[in-house]
Amino acid sequence: MKVSLSWLREYVDLPAVTAHEIAEKLTAAGLKLESVISYGHDIKNVVVGEVLSIETLEGFKKPIRHCQVEVGEAAPREIVCGATNFEAGDRVPVALPGAVLPGGFEIASRKTYGRLSDGMICSEAELGVAESSPGILVLPGDTPIGADVVELLGLRDDVIELEITPDIGYALSIRGVAREAAAAFDSAFIDPADVSPPVASGPAYPASIADPSACDRFVLREIRGFDPSASSPLWMRARLSRAGMRPVSLAVDVTNYVMLELGQPLHAFDAARLTGEIVVRRAEPGETLETLDHVVRKLHPDDILITDGSGVISMAGTMGGLHTEISDASTDIVIEAAHFSASGIARMSRRHNLVSEASKRFERGVDRELPLYASWRAARLLAELGGGTIQPGVTHAEVEVEPLRVTIPSGYPGRVAGTVYDRETVIHRLEQVGCAVEGAADETGGTGGTAADGIAAKLTVVGDDMLVVTPPSWRPDLTDPNDLAEEVIRLEGYENLPSILPAAPAGAGLTESQRLRRRVGRSLAAAGYVETLSYPFSGERDFDNLQLPADDARRLAVRLANPLSEDEPLMRTTLLPGLLKTLVRNVGRGFGDVALFEAGLVYRPSPDAPAVAPVLGVDRRPSPEELASIESALPAQPLRVGVVLAGEFEPSGWWGKGREADWADAVEAARVVAAEAGVTLDVRADRHEPWHPGRCAALYAGDVLVGHAGELHPRVVEAYGLPPRTCAMELELTRLEQSPVGRPQAPAISGYPVASQDVALIVDAATPVAPVEAALREGAGELLESIRLFDVYAGAQVGEGKKSLAYSLRFRAADRTLTVEETTAARDAAVALATERTGARLRGA
Repeated sequence: MKVSLSWLREYVDLPAVTAHEIAEKLTAAGLKLESVISYGHDIKNVVVGEVLSIETLEGFKKPIRHCQVEVGEAAPREIVCGATNFEAGDRVPVALPGAVLPGGFEIASRKTYGRLSDGMICSEAELGVAESSPGILVLPGDTPIGADVVELLGLRDDVIELEITPDIGYALSIRGVAREAAAAFDSAFIDPADVSPPVASGPAYPASIADPSACDRFVLREIRGFDPSASSPLWMRARLSRAGMRPVSLAVDVTNYVMLELGQPLHAFDAARLTGEIVVRRAEPGETLETLDHVVRKLHPDDILITDGSGVISMAGTMGGLHTEISDASTDIVIEAAHFSASGIARMSRRHNLVSEASKRFERGVDRELPLYASWRAARLLAELGGGTIQPGVTHAEVEVEPLRVTIPSGYPGRVAGTVYDRETVIHRLEQVGCAVEGAADETGGTGGTAADGIAAKLTVVGDDMLVVTPPSWRPDLTDPNDLAEEVIRLEGYENLPSILPAAPAGAGLTESQRLRRRVGRSLAAAGYVETLSYPFSGERDFDNLQLPADDARRLAVRLANPLSEDEPLMRTTLLPGLLKTLVRNVGRGFGDVALFEAGLVYRPSPDAPAVAPVLGVDRRPSPEELASIESALPAQPLRVGVVLAGEFEPSGWWGKGREADWADAVEAARVVAAEAGVTLDVRADRHEPWHPGRCAALYAGDVLVGHAGELHPRVVEAYGLPPRTCAMELELTRLEQSPVGRPQAPAISGYPVASQDVALIVDAATPVAPVEAALREGAGELLESIRLFDVYAGAQVGEGKKSLAYSLRFRAADRTLTVEETTAARDAAVALATERTGARLRGA
């Protein structure tokens, strides 16, 4: 919002302060400063002159005129000018030699086109009033010759550009900013909406509201006999330009001017092009509208429309239709002012990717009481500047809306702020945002009680401590005690709040689940992985890239109502797509050796879950049945950990060649995670997308499947553009948390020596290592301290289709030194059980 200080000072009695000082006060009140722009301060030596005579110079490609101009000096000035929109006798701005125009442009006498040019006749653009102008600025005929143009036209001004957050839409107007400035400087506020429309003598153009959810107030006024050739006055064009809006025509400029001044968007219809009654309604199937930007738009059933007998004539609060546009021949005008649904306008604007100055204000909330006053203000300006006649009567279609009332203890703002505000301070500050104490507004001098305020906020004293507040109509954001408390604190000044360290409540610390998640993160980081965070969104393309079958449960996903991207409208059911895309991004930037992990939720809806969760009211506690219906609609949200690896897991260097990451590293990452939960994983061969069918391991905690790990399928690698033989692991940490492992116990440390026994077993090449190791561990009994696979051999010495697994078994007793006979017996028992279960035999036996 760009706010001209000269315009602002018309409605608030500001002290003699600079633009930056005003901006600082407004920033402290919550209106963030973007910039301060100065206009006209560098202009000097520009005066009013009268054109005495004009001589057209021949022989040039464009019109060139040599003018004699009286500027109030002893003799007229000779000035060469290329503009043709002025005649002898006109009064124009003249920059004399030595003058400076905006941008530091200096004027000097010079010879041009064979004549002396002793100055310059100026246009609006050259004076900084507009970005462009078709010709010279012609002043009224009674303008005094020789007068200073800067002072005469008020060209010196400062414009403060403010960033307006969505919750303070009222500040998208001079009226709203002036009210904030009045509160900031404790100055008098003059409400520009404090006009007195005549008592309605009947309706104007007929209108009605067909959908009360779309619009609750609709006002029309008529102006006849308007002069379409009338131009907007310079002061209006200057203010519009400095507010960032391009002057178009008087009718359009007046509606824009009133919108900037009061915050109420308006629209002007050509009355001659209207047919029958105007109706506000929702769109019907198949309807279209060609808007003012010459785009034919297909309308959605939820769009809010203004229609007449011919069909749709405007997208309400967003953009008008081309058919009823004000043209150069329009003499009869219908002014429309309304209060539309904020959410309805916001959705329509986004749906059509059509953002206008009107829609920006409606979606943030417009003062419901303004349409009557804003339409009258616009009608008066059109009549005064365009020569039209305001027709008696006004059309006022309205849906009754019960005002909101909020009860707040007078000490509540102080409790929220951690300080003390007395009752008088709370009431005074609420008055400044549009409140008045009932029955005491005259004594306290509240600023919110003008006729234009409509529903002014009222406070009724209840007992000794309670205030019942009806928020003002221009503040739809004030809906609960916290909103009112914030207003008091804001106006009192955040900088005045005491710096007090809050008392920390006693707590139980982190939950066991939180501790486990932290341990997992630290252990994976220590193992060489880097943590990443991905958006929890995915799309159907991800399911296809992962080669998931059509009936895979991971394809059943929660669809977002308003996704950030149409390519990813679903909540993720697996962590792998986000990790794989991050890996591709890193490889594409030259990091070929990558090991990443992520811990996060996935969202797995039940197949029989309802498509839409029920929306319950807030007036009572939900019943058990209603709570159950919500629970049934929510997806399961288990916590998972995923890793991806590519390139070298052990780097190359001067010490020699490194080692490429493979499926075993992915399995080992799962073991690292499980160890933090006190669980030993059972690793079994499996086939599960998106892993390679011969290099995929299923991970079990007891009999519970907790995840998968291995090398990704070549088609998945190709689909994502991954490095060859990329590996991944995904494990459900929630299931590990539920494993009955009990409290972790520190191992007992024996003071007796260890006894080692090595054993090499020959098994079929297809036999997994895990069952062999499990059999050895079980057969060795309690004396076994650890078991380690240190060699795998396949070759002629063990026979075709066979492999040798060499294990190191470490035995130790807690109360004695083991004998050779005891360790040998334990080893033999382990080998016997492995032979029984897996068909293993001792190598060399």
